[in-house]
Amino acid sequence: TRLQLTLSCLREGFYYRTARGRCSASWADDLDQVRTLLQLCLDRHFISPGDTNAELFRRGLSCTYGPLGMELRRNLLGQWWDSVTRSRAQVFGIDTLSNSSSSKDGETDVGGKLRIVQPQYLKQILQHLQQDLSKEQIVQELTTILQKSPAVRTNFLQGALEQFIPSLELVNRKLPFGLAETGLCFQPSDDSCCPTEMTQTSLVWFCSPRTSSQWLDHWTRQRLKWWRKFALSPSNFSSSDVPEEELTGLVSRSVKIIYDFPWGPEPLETLCSRGDAELLQTHKGARSKLQCRNGRKTVPHVVSVTGNMDRGLMAFLSNSLQLLKREDSKRKLQQRKVLKLHPVLAPVKVAIDIGKGATIELRQVCEGLLQEFMEAKISTWPGYLETMPVTMEQLNNKYDEMGVLFTLVISDNTLESGLLQVRSRDTTVKETMHISEVKNFISRYITAADKI
Repeated sequence: TRLQLTLSCLREGFYYRTARGRCSASWADDLDQVRTLLQLCLDRHFISPGDTNAELFRRGLSCTYGPLGMELRRNLLGQWWDSVTRSRAQVFGIDTLSNSSSSKDGETDVGGKLRIVQPQYLKQILQHLQQDLSKEQIVQELTTILQKSPAVRTNFLQGALEQFIPSLELVNRKLPFGLAETGLCFQPSDDSCCPTEMTQTSLVWFCSPRTSSQWLDHWTRQRLKWWRKFALSPSNFSSSDVPEEELTGLVSRSVKIIYDFPWGPEPLETLCSRGDAELLQTHKGARSKLQCRNGRKTVPHVVSVTGNMDRGLMAFLSNSLQLLKREDSKRKLQQRKVLKLHPVLAPVKVAIDIGKGATIELRQVCEGLLQEFMEAKISTWPGYLETMPVTMEQLNNKYDEMGVLFTLVISDNTLESGLLQVRSRDTTVKETMHISEVKNFISRYITAADKI
């Protein structure tokens, strides 16, 4: 049922909000917004139906996305990639194998791997338990199976460390430089024996030991600025140092970029100062090959920036949802739901619809306009192909929930004078514009929003 979609969210949020001392009225509003957002994401094809799928989505894990969710994630990943690889001259993209590893003989590698075990091997172990095998023999059997089983990555760090020496030639052995990668990674599950996937972004930055702390601060400022750039309410995004007692492994310092969801804050990106130990461990016996030219020959330190774009997508959807009160055509008070996604992230920029008039001729105009937008790489929704009769008010509600920036209405007036109606999602203002000006107007609008 619809209420089941937010059951887990409500349970977790209840305890969290109680601990923070929120008033019951504010808490009820938060719950209503979460429930509304999840249902809207289902109704408007951001995610596919199913309680399990909705729960994965809410938890910031990779789920089955619908067409709009897939386009939103693609836009988000594209913006992340551009922000990292174009922010500095020496950032290069890489694409490593999901099961690549430099470790041998069952040795654990730096990146941290999960193993995939075939079911028939587990059946063999269960059968052996019924035999008179010793504990040591069973452990040995399990160890052998794990060593033969393929490993899957939990992050991109290991692949970047392995690519460090080959990449040195690109930069003439000079620091700093970075390696970026995006894709799916497996995550151990807290409440299930099966790992789950998430869409991860990774920047591994190699720098001199004396500047690693400054670079961690630099990337923290850059990443927080990036998240806030696309936010309707930037203050919901913040950064926080990880307490020393919570640092893991060889990490000496860590910062998290956090979003304050209705159910509480959750991390979107984690930045870590990792020193040189993991790089030395990955390239054992090759210390001389790791040394770079930076005044004196030293092994570089590593700063990693790891993001969860599934949770980031959820953050921007939550941040952009506005629940507004308005009067409908019959003067009844209605709730208007609007996804005010940033123009560069919105999965659909323009919707083209037909008003009253000669259907065949108007459709031909729509087809021509659609082709023009497609050539300009402006994502467009062909609403004029809809066969079910609906009012313009219903169409506007639908497009607002989809996050569509502008709705264009082609009518007989367009055939006579070339004029059409343009409605803005954010202002609801309807203005008249000549058909020859529309494409450039929307292109300039999106470009200007990207530069802010």
